[in-house]
Amino acid sequence: MNLVLMGLPGAGKGTQAEQIVEKYNIPHISTGDMFRTAIKDGTELGLEAKSFMDKGELVPDEVTIGIVRERLSKDDCFKGFLLDGFPRTVAQAEALESILTDLDRKINFVINIDVDKSILMERLTGRRICKSCGATYHLVFNPPAKDEVCDRCGGELYQRADDNEETVQNRLDVNLKQTKPLLDFYGEKGYLVNINGQQDINKVFENIDVLLGALQN
Repeated sequence: MNLVLMGLPGAGKGTQAEQIVEKYNIPHISTGDMFRTAIKDGTELGLEAKSFMDKGELVPDEVTIGIVRERLSKDDCFKGFLLDGFPRTVAQAEALESILTDLDRKINFVINIDVDKSILMERLTGRRICKSCGATYHLVFNPPAKDEVCDRCGGELYQRADDNEETVQNRLDVNLKQTKPLLDFYGEKGYLVNINGQQDINKVFENIDVLLGALQN
């Protein structure tokens, strides 16, 4: 099964990816992992990507797409893959279609974990971290016994700068703007399946599992 996983920050993609990979025994391929592997293996494209990353620049599409092609051609992807973080643009999605056509494969589903923006704001701005031991809490889902105090070591809890409301709002807006054309593209292709990410995480996976189980029948 060849899958693309989508969802805004805080939607729970990471949790669902872990469960999909564990149950269906397919590799979880993120953009970061692909770059790291290509760089470690010393491939021509990996070294080219590193030259941009070392300068703090974005890796150009043609290099990223080449690395995706290399990765999807590996033996462990023969029975399928779960792509996470790629594609990010319609141009990349079109390139992925071309890669898969060359490999005589196709996408089965683009799974979008769909969560309302107001709920994502609550999830992302509620995180608190202990200054002393690094323990992580959430004001709604995993609150400390005593406000702003770590249960583990008694240290002071703080909110990371990138978890404040203004930053999170901007991050979500940027992601929404970037994601909509992709969702439209895959919707027109007939690959897109929206999964309600506002349910319990086990229920979310149950919904995904029913979808993927049908591919094996």
